Amino acid sequence: MMASVRMIGIDLDGTLLSTEKKISPYNREMIKRVAAQGIEIVIATGRPFRGLREVAAGLPIRYILSSNGARVVDMKDNDRVLVENLLNKEVAKKVLMCFEPYDVVMEAFYNGQGYISEKDYNRIHLFHNNPSMWEYVHRTRKSVADLLELVGGKEQDLDKVQAIFNDLDKRKDCWAALEAMGDVTLVGSLSYNIEVNGKGVDKGSGLLELAELLGIKDSEIMAFGDNNNDLKMLERVGFGIAMANGSDDVKEVADYITLSNDQDGVGKALEKFIL
Repeated sequence: MMASVRMIGIDLDGTLLSTEKKISPYNREMIKRVAAQGIEIVIATGRPFRGLREVAAGLPIRYILSSNGARVVDMKDNDRVLVENLLNKEVAKKVLMCFEPYDVVMEAFYNGQGYISEKDYNRIHLFHNNPSMWEYVHRTRKSVADLLELVGGKEQDLDKVQAIFNDLDKRKDCWAALEAMGDVTLVGSLSYNIEVNGKGVDKGSGLLELAELLGIKDSEIMAFGDNNNDLKMLERVGFGIAMANGSDDVKEVADYITLSNDQDGVGKALEKFIL
């Protein structure tokens, strides 16, 4: 066992979850064995909190970092929010107006709940190629008549907003326009989306804030990820592990590259380095 590891942050999509959005029995067993050694296992995902309790069911997981670090929740303490780094409501409105001219699916997230327009809810299959993603969106999002109207009428800040593109050139143009705003953090958990958090908010900062609350040093953290929104997390922890199916930029900053998410890459690395 690597004696210095006291916390492990694990991404979901493309990392712990298979292409079919399932956690394999082997990965489950390895996580249980690692947790039994006193190591804190943390889900670190871009997903909102809603639906994550079901994902973590049966696993020894207490803390969940959701919406790319906007919210860290203690599930064993009545879902108490330990870390909260929100997107200013006025900035969020500007971002959505930047998305609006493009043919995209837009989503806004409040208090761990995702919202989507009824129109986009019914055409999500045109933007996600994976049917498992259609099911996930339909199960976890609340549809509203008009998303821009919903956000415009709320006075509270948001976890994040995002847009899903089916034209990658348009995504590139929109990314550049948002980057010029300067008040946001942009990441993509998929090659075809843009997720927008508050300035300086990412999985790395969120995981380190939790670690500080628990008295754990940065060097005592291991993390797994596969995509752009995992980059800062893998850079900032003591030992970062990229998936074989991960993006090139994530692999470049990782200390180790494990097998893919469909080959039990998380479990294999846990067995190799911890057990």
